[in-house]
Amino acid sequence: MVNLNVNIGSLQLANPVLTASGTFGYGEEFSDFIDLDRLGGYIVKGTTLEPREGNDYPRMVETPSGMLNAVGLQNKGVDYFIENIYPRISKYRSRMIVNVSGAKIDDYVEVCRRLAPLEHVSAVEINISCPNVKQGGMAFGTTCEGAADVTRAVRAAFPGTVIVKLSPNVTDIASIAKAVEAEGADAVSLINTLMGMAIDVEKRRPYLSTVTGGLSGAAVRPVAVRMVWQVAKAVSIPVVGLGGIMNGRDAMEFILAGATAVEIGTANFIDPAVTVKVVDYMEEYCRRHGVADIKELIGALDV
Repeated sequence: MVNLNVNIGSLQLANPVLTASGTFGYGEEFSDFIDLDRLGGYIVKGTTLEPREGNDYPRMVETPSGMLNAVGLQNKGVDYFIENIYPRISKYRSRMIVNVSGAKIDDYVEVCRRLAPLEHVSAVEINISCPNVKQGGMAFGTTCEGAADVTRAVRAAFPGTVIVKLSPNVTDIASIAKAVEAEGADAVSLINTLMGMAIDVEKRRPYLSTVTGGLSGAAVRPVAVRMVWQVAKAVSIPVVGLGGIMNGRDAMEFILAGATAVEIGTANFIDPAVTVKVVDYMEEYCRRHGVADIKELIGALDV
């Protein structure tokens, strides 16, 4: 038997495969395609203190080997999640992780405070890196001070596992990772989307209502792998890698670069069963290479 168990702080996952926030809804939307309990965990879509309508349409466009999105964290707010969605998805054994966003630090704190009593919320992923909102979000994730301030406040409000999601739209992501580690983050996840833009040359207009949006998909993977490798060498807390993972081989790149776990995002739109296929690939890869425990492969890159 191959052991695929990994730990994110005190949070134990049955395997390293998670879903990326915003691409998997609340998990239940994919229950017709996969057994959610085969995943290490699922990260629900971004949750804010108050309901958000998101950005105007159009807010998604396909690009070469990827896509741009500017959804803008559309959701019905944390109270709606607690009262209506949480009871429905608490039945899954797979770890439930809530992605939290806010326009100001107090928003993050209050959302986490309301989530803290929920038994099945295993962790929060603090989104300080979303490029698709007009205020908050990425503003905190582009400086060490801003990232540290949010992390410190959330750490005081949420007793469970705190994962901080980092932005790639910075000059030195390792320094920001170290800043949130120093303030009590249990792990970091990276990368969020890269800021991009696409133009309809016939209409001479941007495709997105917001002009710019977040680039995801296979096109960003080499950047994401590089950043995971840099951050994993800089911090002692676990790194969760994401960005352009389309199959099991892609996921193993992140593990070898130093990621303890991975998140799969855009690929869910192409193949709703991709996550469980990655779990199967990881087990097969370990067997093929004579590895009994996948933790032996974390950061096992030969350079």
